[in-house]
Order: sequence, then structure tokens, then C-alpha cells
Amino acid sequence: MERSKQKQMNQNENETDAAINGHFDGRVKIPGWSAGGAAGTPSTAPSSSVMESWREERTRSLEDNEMSLPSIAAAYTTILRGLGEDPQRQGLLKTPWRAATAMQFFTKGYQEKIIDVLNDAIFDEDHDEMVIVKDIDMFSMCEHHLVPIFGRVHIGYLPNKRVLGLSKLARIVEIYSRRLQVQERLTKQIAVAITEALQPAGVGVVIEATHMCMVMRGVQKMNSKTVTSTMLGVFREDPKTRDEFLTLIRS
Repeated sequence: MERSKQKQMNQNENETDAAINGHFDGRVKIPGWSAGGAAGTPSTAPSSSVMESWREERTRSLEDNEMSLPSIAAAYTTILRGLGEDPQRQGLLKTPWRAATAMQFFTKGYQEKIIDVLNDAIFDEDHDEMVIVKDIDMFSMCEHHLVPIFGRVHIGYLPNKRVLGLSKLARIVEIYSRRLQVQERLTKQIAVAITEALQPAGVGVVIEATHMCMVMRGVQKMNSKTVTSTMLGVFREDPKTRDEFLTLIRS
């Protein structure tokens, strides 16, 4: 009985781990590839059948936007009434439609696919030194309070005979940040997408952000910032590589 319960608990943990980008369905053990373990120990990595799953990701289309706009606007009308406002007064007549259109823009990452961005921007190149793009502006929406998160993203990777067009790193940030997010998941999604696309020796992603749910409400700490990081491959296994990356993004 106890063994059966333990087996079920292990299965549930595996299912949780299999959702880094919200669409993984399995992992395999690969010695030497570390997504979270110590150097030299077997760690989990996306299985070969899953590595291309990022190519299929899209959950909303332009047609969906057109069809859902009236219902989203109607919901905003209901919200205005619930707040004690009159949606028919002059200043608010078009607010529900403006707000609905704005929310669709804030979450436009749901209608974009990573493959559309990266398909023609991965190049064979015999370069094995670190590539860093830092201070990428990021705007997102807190999925708990539907208020903005904004800040900067720093990305570094160690190529393995393939490089990515530099602007595409910023596009990856845009696709995943323009969704309802938590910063921890956003950081990991960016790192995993680059890993899946390039198969580099390692990837490091650091995000520094301000959460308006902490500034405008709750504890109301105006100068607070949240810093998250994801280190994969040699960025996690090799302290010197990790330190070089962290030093360069701070310089």
C-alpha cells in the first residue's frame, strides 16, 4: 500500500516537472546535461520527442481576437458597473472596447509561435564563446492581479556550432512576456526555448522586474525589484562560466 502511494507521488512530481513551457509531456535522464542538478550527476532534460514541441505552440489566432472582442468588452462594462461607475457617461462610452483591445495586445504572445520567429534565423557557425544580449525591455501582466510587470531581461548562451540572430532573443522575450505570467515561469520558458532551438552548451537568463501588484497595492513598496534566474547546462554546472555571465551583465 505504501509503495503504491509513493509511486503515485513520484508520478505526480514528474507530471509537474514536465510543464516548464506549459506543453512538455515527458523527460528522459541524460548524464552530463543539467537542468537543475549538480555537475556530473544525471539530470532531467526534454526527451527527443518533446524537443520540437515549441514549434507547435499557439493558442489564439487573429480570428479568435475578432470573435472574442465583444464578450471581453461586455465584461469590462460589467466591471465598470460593479465599481460604481456609469458606463454610459461620456468619458467611459468607448472604454470597454479600448480596454478589451488593449488586453488583447498585452497578451498577444498567445497568438505567436517561436518557430515563426526562429525558423530562418539559426545559423551554422564555428563559434564557441559566450553570446550575451542584456537590458532587453520586458512588459508582461501578472496572472494573479492582471496588473503590469516590467523590467529587463539578460540572456547569455554558449553556442554549440549554431548561433541565433541577436534580435531573435528579444523576440523570444516578447512572445513569452506578452502573456499572463509569473516571473519565475517566464525566466525558465525563455531559457528552455533557446535550449530547444539551438542545443547550446548552456543558457543563462536573468530577469530584473518591478511588479505593480507590489507597488500599487498590497505592501506598496515603491522601489522593490524581483530578480529571477535560470541556468542550464554549463551555466549551472560550471561556476566560472556562470560567474563570467553574471559579471558581464552587471558591467
